[in-house]
Amino acid sequence: MTAVETQMAYSNSYTIHHEETYMTQEEDWDRDLLLDPAWEKQQRKTFTAWCNSHLRKAGTQIENIEEDFRNGLKLMLLLEVISGERLPKPDKGKMRFHKIANVNKALDFICSKGVKLVSIGAEEIVDGNVKMTLGMIWTIILRFAIQDISVEETSAKEGLLLWCQRKTAPYRNVNVQNFHISWKDGLALCALIHRHRPDLIDYSKLRKDDPIGNLNTAFDVAEKFLDIPKMLDAEDIVNTPKPDEKAIMTYVSCFYHAFAGAEQAETAANRICKVLAVNQENEKLMEEYEKLASELLEWIRRTIPWLENRVAEQTMRAMQQKLEDFRDYRRIHKPPRVQEKCQLEINFNTLQTKLRLSNRPAFMPSEGKMVSDIANAWKGLEQVEKGYEEWLLTEIRRLERLDHLAEKFKQKCAMHESWTGGKEDLLSQKDYESASLMEIRALMRKHEAFESDLAAHQDRVEQIAAIAQELNELDYHDAATVNARCQGICDQWDNLGTLTQKRRDSLERVEKLWETIDQLYLEFAKRAAPFNNWMDGAMEDLQDMFIVHSIEEIQSLITAHDQFKATLPEADKERMATLGIHNEILKIAQTYGIKLSGINPYTNLSPQDISTKWDTVKHLVPLRDQMLQEEVARQQANERLRRQFAAQANIIGPWIQTKMEEISHVSVDIAGSLEEQMNSLKQYEQNIINYKSNIDKLEGDHQLSQESLIFDNKHTNYTMEHIRVGWEQLLTTIARTINEVENQILTRDAKGISQEQLNEFRASFNHFDRVRLIILKTVCWILSNSTLNLICFPLQKRNGMMDPDDFRACLISMGYDLGEVEFARIMTLVDPNNTGVVTFQAFIDFMTRETAETDTAEQVMASFKILASDKSYITVEELRRELPPEQAEYCISRMTRYIGPESPPGALDYISFSSALYGESDL
Repeated sequence: MTAVETQMAYSNSYTIHHEETYMTQEEDWDRDLLLDPAWEKQQRKTFTAWCNSHLRKAGTQIENIEEDFRNGLKLMLLLEVISGERLPKPDKGKMRFHKIANVNKALDFICSKGVKLVSIGAEEIVDGNVKMTLGMIWTIILRFAIQDISVEETSAKEGLLLWCQRKTAPYRNVNVQNFHISWKDGLALCALIHRHRPDLIDYSKLRKDDPIGNLNTAFDVAEKFLDIPKMLDAEDIVNTPKPDEKAIMTYVSCFYHAFAGAEQAETAANRICKVLAVNQENEKLMEEYEKLASELLEWIRRTIPWLENRVAEQTMRAMQQKLEDFRDYRRIHKPPRVQEKCQLEINFNTLQTKLRLSNRPAFMPSEGKMVSDIANAWKGLEQVEKGYEEWLLTEIRRLERLDHLAEKFKQKCAMHESWTGGKEDLLSQKDYESASLMEIRALMRKHEAFESDLAAHQDRVEQIAAIAQELNELDYHDAATVNARCQGICDQWDNLGTLTQKRRDSLERVEKLWETIDQLYLEFAKRAAPFNNWMDGAMEDLQDMFIVHSIEEIQSLITAHDQFKATLPEADKERMATLGIHNEILKIAQTYGIKLSGINPYTNLSPQDISTKWDTVKHLVPLRDQMLQEEVARQQANERLRRQFAAQANIIGPWIQTKMEEISHVSVDIAGSLEEQMNSLKQYEQNIINYKSNIDKLEGDHQLSQESLIFDNKHTNYTMEHIRVGWEQLLTTIARTINEVENQILTRDAKGISQEQLNEFRASFNHFDRVRLIILKTVCWILSNSTLNLICFPLQKRNGMMDPDDFRACLISMGYDLGEVEFARIMTLVDPNNTGVVTFQAFIDFMTRETAETDTAEQVMASFKILASDKSYITVEELRRELPPEQAEYCISRMTRYIGPESPPGALDYISFSSALYGESDL
């Protein structure tokens, strides 16, 4: 409702004019119209109370508004109090012309303030004209209490009305539309008080149907706690259809001025809360970084000793468990740490961006927790990790070889011990002392056969010693038992040799005493013993354990076995020839009627022994065939595993390399807003993450290969380690690229850059970006054939940096006129560390530096000064009263004690605190 719509009926009208037209004039006010009696009563009381609220500062007051201003003295005093200026010295006389002169001095002072008085003369005031006196007081109220009120580019009455509407908007049953009937129920006044001082009124207990109670509550509280005198009567307002607008406006303006300081303090408090919130959030991010960095470094510190522990287990099962533990580490324990490391770098970059955008000093992590420290620790972890896996595989191969050799050692020892059993007792016998001539000669031949047999077993003893030596060289866990058994066999062998020689010497001494000997028995023994040894060797070879790792190796064993089978016909001929000798003995005995004892005196071997062993050899040949064919099938299965792994690896490896190259261009080539770029990058990231199932499948094939003890693959140059390294590098690169766009969004929003401006900056920067960085990460493995294969995942991308010459050309293309001195100054801003390059972030900061609106230490200091009522210090009570609890306690815990004259105990230094917020030691 405008002032034109609100008419004030005065019998003699007056109009107020201001050179800036701060109040719409009531042009239709007729001087001769009568003032509504109810309005006149309200104005009398309101204006009188308003005048007394100022006059009491000078130690006086008025009782009757039209009488007490007639001599002009209190009127001049009132103007001096409310303006703070001195008026001309009043006339001391009591004559009418003295009074008129004093009133004119007051009216002239009002006019000097830009107010044009119409139809108000000194004579009418001196004569006690109530209507003119009220009009004059209203003019003073307008000029000194209402004119300067301004809310959102509105002033005076409209500004005061808008302020009331804003403050009472949240309250039920309150709808301020004017300065008359909107205030009749008293709820609007109570709402104004509750909004600023909720401790004074319980608004929830007020009722709209109790207007007099509401009004009196507001009047009493305002007078008692806000120093606003009671200017209105509740009954007058309620019983008047339309309360006087000027009286209401005058009274409400007192609330505006009473709460103006609180408004200013609230604004200052909000600014401080905003700055403190930024600081608290940054400190939280710093604490989170420190915590995450400490946990990651601690995990690396705990993990490296585990990976450096190269104490080999004594059994294959235990070493395979170590390998399984390592696989769990790579599949389960390490991937989350890879993500933590990447997230740590992202958090660090985001924090530094926020600190830079809020004019805070850069974040320096604790000693040993820099991103570079974490990267170095991670690099050390990966180096140890690679060596650990190589050691595990080497140890498993060693234990596999040891188990094979140990079993072979036991088998040969058992056969040799079986053969030597009782031989020492036999050689120690002195049966030749009581033997007959034939028996002596038989003993001699038997001994010769034994010596032949002994010589044949020399090779087995040497094999046993060689196997024991190899077990010692490979650090077999039960080497002591092996050495003891080997030493026992060697000692026994030496003893057998000594005993053999002694027995030969004894038999030769008595050989001259004996005459004939059965040549056929001797020939049989001589031929049967080597053949028997050959069959023993054949059975040993047919039952020999073997270990191979390729089809070629098993094929070599099959070829050797086929060659052995080709010798069987000749062996059968030797068997028939040996048995033929025995048959000849039987034939001679039958011919000459010789009664044979049935025992060959020269050998323990019988034709039945030869036949039985021959049958055993023929039985073992097909069993050996079956074992070799089963191994062929196993090696073919291993070959399928190799091809299956290679087929996937040869797809995944190039796919990772392609994605790395695509990422290098994606941040430059994607068009649209940063949010659209972000969505595209995250969709790109999701596509990469969705590809993880292929990596997992390849890991499964890799595990199957390791479980099958497959350690080489000629069908691919990619190993699982290459794929892992490439995959982790791919995830880290896309995450860093997304983080770069996030930081650009932060910069754009914080600096107030439009999308078009950012696109223009990016286009200019990219045009002159000629620096290229090629990151070549090479993973090298030495294969079983000693060939060095280099598998590389190259990353080629724009580096996002310009050298100084390109930067100068970019600025010139954008309209900068640069001299050497000016360009040198700009380079100190965009490259403070003299790296020789300009990043895109530094380029954006420079382009927006002049227009950026950020909080400064001076602004925060000024806000604290308002809360401290212009003091150089602030108290704990003031902080807790003006700020939210969390921000108040934050300031109290960090502010230092203020040391100054007349400062109370507990005074705090907000000046040094404001400087410290922005990393400034002194302003």
